[in-house]
Amino acid sequence: MDAPRARTATVSRVTNETTVNILLNLDGGVLPEGKDSIETLTDGKKDPQHATQASKSQTIIVDSGIGFLDHMIHALAKHAGWSLRLHCRGDLHIDDHHTAEDTFLALGSAFKQALGPITGLRRFGHAYAPLDEALSRAVIDLSNRPYSIIDLGLTREKIGDLSTEMLPHVLRSWAQEAGVTLHVDCLRGANDHHRAESAFKALAVAVREATTRMVGREGEVPSTKGVL
Repeated sequence: MDAPRARTATVSRVTNETTVNILLNLDGGVLPEGKDSIETLTDGKKDPQHATQASKSQTIIVDSGIGFLDHMIHALAKHAGWSLRLHCRGDLHIDDHHTAEDTFLALGSAFKQALGPITGLRRFGHAYAPLDEALSRAVIDLSNRPYSIIDLGLTREKIGDLSTEMLPHVLRSWAQEAGVTLHVDCLRGANDHHRAESAFKALAVAVREATTRMVGREGEVPSTKGVL
């Protein structure tokens, strides 16, 4: 039997507002190389240590220029089982909107590219994730029909340097470009940091379940239509 296809992507998104470069491996392990190799993804600055982690199964290095956004992307990659190198430089002198939005548009594109044809996969995934008093639920369908309902119930104006209004927005942006149907709800929680982080962790676990390869169903489209 042939070895499974490497589920990797190299994505660059360059606009007048932001430059985003991503290397992604959905199954962890070695990051892909290409025209946007690791050496080209930095601007000579040291990667922020709070969003850098290496283990025998994963490499995660995230630098969006916004600390709390890095923290959420790190949690998503870690618990989804990805290896990820992400670098963004945007017009933060204006505000955080373009940087946060474009980072997740690019991450959604990378996810879709790495995933490839939706065959032989579980397709659906759901998960609950707690963080102390907070509890979130995420449900995902690799439907190729972008749609999202996000309700995090955040009350603060900012967490760190990130506007809280951007957190549901980036999840909708990711779902749009990833081509998935996504529902993420924070069910309870008193602390907005905990509410947000539990939501991203729930999403990560749901994504990991949905993208699981089904032994014996290789090449099968998981749909009654026969196409996704």
